[in-house]
Amino acid sequence: MRIKIATWNINSVRLRIALVEKYLTEYAPDVLCLQETKVSDAEFPLKAFNALGYKHHAICGQKGYHGVATLSRVPLDDIERVNFGGKTDHARHVAVTLPGDIRLHNFYVPAGGDIPDSEANEKFAHKLAYLKDMRDYFAKPKRPSREVIVGDLNIAPLEHDVWSHKQLLSVVSHTPIEVAHMEELRRTRDFIDAARHFTPEPEKIYTWWSYRAADWSKADKGRRLDHIWLTPDLKPKLKALEITREARGWTQPSDHVPTLVEFKL
Repeated sequence: MRIKIATWNINSVRLRIALVEKYLTEYAPDVLCLQETKVSDAEFPLKAFNALGYKHHAICGQKGYHGVATLSRVPLDDIERVNFGGKTDHARHVAVTLPGDIRLHNFYVPAGGDIPDSEANEKFAHKLAYLKDMRDYFAKPKRPSREVIVGDLNIAPLEHDVWSHKQLLSVVSHTPIEVAHMEELRRTRDFIDAARHFTPEPEKIYTWWSYRAADWSKADKGRRLDHIWLTPDLKPKLKALEITREARGWTQPSDHVPTLVEFKL
């Protein structure tokens, strides 16, 4: 059995539902994990997903902000929503179990604001607290042997995950303290970074390009903020990974693009 899992920060699922339909039609993942859906559960556009065969849903929504959703052509079991970082009014996580006993976590980690200082910037303090809670959660004993983390983790950890390592060291998403927190999280289960499994450093990889650039493709000042991690038990099952860069050039795009991973179970 093969299973394809895609992750995409869509930056408003209702605004960009046509792009989602285009992606599902052309790339046909079995499971699509969306972040920053910006819609309450009651107003989520399930009709469009059902029409394309994605009839299994796990949604954690919030009106106008945040929000994650996992849409699937295969059954989803044991749906779980966990609040991390001390804020119970943020919709940033949903977990499900897929066929093959894969425990899939869909995350939207806080961006952290503009100032990388926990005392001066509450948003940055919240981001670090969120990452610490994630670390503690995955460090718990008796975790499932097959776990996958996907989503907009809002950190570009490696030197070649950003267009300029030197210039972005003091910019939120690439600061040493964020990278250190992310590495502590990764080490809890020895998670494997799927993108770097297929494309090791020093080749650059990006999944996000700012709206501020007049010509995002020409400037190519990207960052790799969207990730797919897997536990070592799944490494032999890992077959392919694709980042759909072209989606950044679609009409009225998200500033993020989809990343898709394929497993052969």
